[in-house]
Amino acid sequence: MKRWLIALILLCAATTASALEMNGVQVPDTIKIGSADLVLNGAGLRTRAIFKIYVAGLYLPEKKSAAAEVLAMKGAKRVAMHLLRDLTAAQVAGALDNMGDNLSDAERDKLKPQIDELKAVMESVGEAKEKSVITIDFVPGSGTRVALNGAQKGKTIAGDELYAALLRIWIGDKPVDRDLKSGMLGAAK
Repeated sequence: MKRWLIALILLCAATTASALEMNGVQVPDTIKIGSADLVLNGAGLRTRAIFKIYVAGLYLPEKKSAAAEVLAMKGAKRVAMHLLRDLTAAQVAGALDNMGDNLSDAERDKLKPQIDELKAVMESVGEAKEKSVITIDFVPGSGTRVALNGAQKGKTIAGDELYAALLRIWIGDKPVDRDLKSGMLGAAK
């Protein structure tokens, strides 16, 4: 009986150690996109004024602590936003507004069609309820795809450059939230 109890305690300890807990959200240490295994690079809390909006996790093929390395990295990637409050379609799409702050005029002009497609996809999410998870994935050879609670929204948007521009919202020179950037780049809290 003692061995069984010890095994159960060790199993529970191993299970709870496999996910990061932040603001009541369990952020998995690993995920899979297609055949690619990704690791949690880091996670952080997005706040606006006094409001907690979401916990975001950044998943990569391997951990990197510098934004430039993340942006240059090849392979699948994911940003997972675990919502801490209800968001309207306009608020979900509005999350992309910061993208332009991190692009030159030439980059913005070049990516405008893809950015417009992405905004339309984000608006198609509709109202996202508290505890929902919005994922934005980069799938090599396919492009950027958005899902709400695991269900893909809209079509996959082709091209590699869009996802790097999108990542700059969180880890660019002018991030939407500096503490969130630090967390997504793996800084310990």
